[in-house]
Amino acid sequence: MASLKILKLGGSAITDKTKPFSVRKDVVKRLAWEVSRAKPKNLIVVHGGGSFGHPLAKKYRLIEGFKAKSQLKGFAETRRMMMILNKTVVDAFVSQGVDAVSVPPLAFIRTSNGRISFIDEDVLKGLLGLGLTPILFGDVVIDDRLGFTILSGDQIVAKLAVSLKAEKIVLASDVDGVFTSNPKTNPKAKLISKLSLSKLEETVKLKSTTTESMVDVTGTMVGKLKEMIPPVNMGVKVFVVNALKRGRVFQALKGLRVKGTKLEP
Repeated sequence: MASLKILKLGGSAITDKTKPFSVRKDVVKRLAWEVSRAKPKNLIVVHGGGSFGHPLAKKYRLIEGFKAKSQLKGFAETRRMMMILNKTVVDAFVSQGVDAVSVPPLAFIRTSNGRISFIDEDVLKGLLGLGLTPILFGDVVIDDRLGFTILSGDQIVAKLAVSLKAEKIVLASDVDGVFTSNPKTNPKAKLISKLSLSKLEETVKLKSTTTESMVDVTGTMVGKLKEMIPPVNMGVKVFVVNALKRGRVFQALKGLRVKGTKLEP
């Protein structure tokens, strides 16, 4: 789809992972304003679960699939909390003049053994064709083999970028990009401005650079970047930027020079 851009708002940026069910409303509102100001023609937004989704998903071991009836409570509760977070995000975007529409992945995506096996793309194509901005999120979905599982926003982003032939992906996290080590604990950590995904693990010790907490059930930073290999290899421009720094998302969406990490084949 010509000029399609996909913006991933990391759960670490839009929520406070140290406090259960705590959303950074000021950050979400400002990000919505940046998107409104950038005025991208075709945009899909996907946000993570952060402190709303990961703790419950981990508690009930939802990523492992349906193993006991006691998990059904976790399925329902995780979805309820994700819908609450999604409503907050959608409300913020609408308040800033973006015609945003909530699109729960459970309703149109299925997986098989944890990987996407079916997407009703017509849903998104129809919304984009009308000039609307779909807002998706990491979700609990039906899985052909596991019964259900957790589908990460990163996998959704990568799959849609490939199937809809996106032009650009902006991964908005809570750090400036990918570093040589954890910038939160190592003041000598250096930002990698360009990262070749074919040399991913030898370039940086990614297990120590994860920006997610230990309750992230959908994978470490290395897993998130590996999801980007297919879109990067087909020519999609992928940037990792800091959503907590004013203007970074706007600059990335507009194609302006921005501090961050550009992912390359």
